[in-house]
Amino acid sequence: MYKNLIEMFKENEGKGAVGAFNVHCFEMVPAMVKAAADLNVPIILQTSLGTAEYIGFEPLIAAVKALAENVPVNVALHMDHCKDIDALKRAIDLGYSSVMYDGSSLPIEENIKNTKEVVAYAHAHGVSVEGEVGSIGGAEDGVVVDKDAAMYTKPEDALHFASEAGVDALAVSIGTTHGQYKSKAKINYELLEELKEKLGDTGLVLHGGTGVSDEDMRKCVREGMKKINVGTELNKSYIEVVSKTFTAEGVTPLTSLRGLLGPANDRIAAIVTEKASLFKLD
Repeated sequence: MYKNLIEMFKENEGKGAVGAFNVHCFEMVPAMVKAAADLNVPIILQTSLGTAEYIGFEPLIAAVKALAENVPVNVALHMDHCKDIDALKRAIDLGYSSVMYDGSSLPIEENIKNTKEVVAYAHAHGVSVEGEVGSIGGAEDGVVVDKDAAMYTKPEDALHFASEAGVDALAVSIGTTHGQYKSKAKINYELLEELKEKLGDTGLVLHGGTGVSDEDMRKCVREGMKKINVGTELNKSYIEVVSKTFTAEGVTPLTSLRGLLGPANDRIAAIVTEKASLFKLD
């Protein structure tokens, strides 16, 4: 079924975190949904504004809704890291079930003001909203933040922001970085515990999931993360598999585009299965 984050978190309570996987091209979408359905877990498909414009809002939304109606698990379509309020309103009007306004680079009161505007519009349309406090460094699919400018989320800021802006989910900075592929993040668990205690029902979101070890991932889920983002590994793996398939001896991908993209889609499904399995509580 097609759901927003509010519904998804409620129905998944006590079962772990929901995996949010970045869609980089249309071909990934069916493979992602099928992998989640086979594992019997909910899934959040998320795009940057650039990806939504590249694929086209209408065909993307229509396809995700159609797929969601034909699987036994919950599916959300989420606009990730968007700073353009008008673009978010367009996404809401056309049928995204969830959006993220990213005002983390702004002074907190301006961030709250803008996020409140998005929340009011989204909630009137049955759409959930994610916000961000603190700065998660790195670069991923149009998100570029100087790693040196990244900063931990301050618990008092998170509480003030969540209570004033009324968001349903909050991305927090606890040591992860966007685009961190080869090295592993160092998670500040004391901060995570304090954020969980202060924020109550607001769903905590972990960005930069590719750079988190399996052990840390499981612990983050046990400690209360509700949504975990995975993006960099999907993008890099898709490109690597397509490149390998195209140059493989004895393979003639130019005779069939399916022969070129099929193995890459299989790899995407495998990553979704692997990561989503980590997000489940035993």
